[in-house]
Amino acid sequence: MDVHPFDAAVALTREGDGRFAGTAPPPYWNMAGPFGGTTAAVLLHAALMDQPDGIEPVALTVNYCAALARGGFTIDARTVRAGKSVRHVSVEMQQEGGIVATASAVLAARRDTWAHQPATMPDVPPPEAVPELPTDGRLAWLQRYEFRFVHGLWTPQTQAHATPQSAHSTLWVADKPRRPLDVLSLAALCDVFFVRAFHVRGTMVPAGTVTMTVHFHASAAEIAAQGSAPLLGTVDAHTFARHFGDQIAQLWGRDGRLLATTTQMTWFKE
Repeated sequence: MDVHPFDAAVALTREGDGRFAGTAPPPYWNMAGPFGGTTAAVLLHAALMDQPDGIEPVALTVNYCAALARGGFTIDARTVRAGKSVRHVSVEMQQEGGIVATASAVLAARRDTWAHQPATMPDVPPPEAVPELPTDGRLAWLQRYEFRFVHGLWTPQTQAHATPQSAHSTLWVADKPRRPLDVLSLAALCDVFFVRAFHVRGTMVPAGTVTMTVHFHASAAEIAAQGSAPLLGTVDAHTFARHFGDQIAQLWGRDGRLLATTTQMTWFKE
């Protein structure tokens, strides 16, 4: 059976105690280095590698320090504290002797408790009723995902809008080809939203994520129950100033379960 491109992208081999090696994935290449979602996913993979059975992610923060070049990299993962239920793991990705990304992961044994979800999934057409965005011939990483915009599709302009536009988008998204959802692919999907500054201004400028945090709101079993069906994503922003802008997003399962929320700070060139 062929290996899915995502599984190849996040694959790791053990090099020593807490040290792993991987390869920057050409199928997910972006403008300068690979798609940040695969970087987040492989860092989470390393954080989970030596944990006991039943330990799952609660939160992941990734700081993108430099562009990852083509070729190999190493990751060092260290559990800095392990309590009865919650574990904290520090992760560093290195390439050619320099740090290209760092991460901190909060992991836990998730147990059934009282639960309440005041947030409600937006009422939108099902994915099969929404046209898929053509991505053939575009950046490699765009071709690895299926985008179905309900609203808020960005259409690049030659000149910036005279009046800033909305930063909000709602879309169905899935791995392409389809792949059963797990915590690693969910982490990557949290980074599929185009830089909000592009939407607001209309034009593309050099930009990239400098830090991203993902909060996981579902257990591994609840995530796996989604199968390979598209997730609904909603994304917006609060403010842009002095080369930086934020963006906030939610990822929903088709059953109305909130699977993950994410926040980013992105840098843009002025």
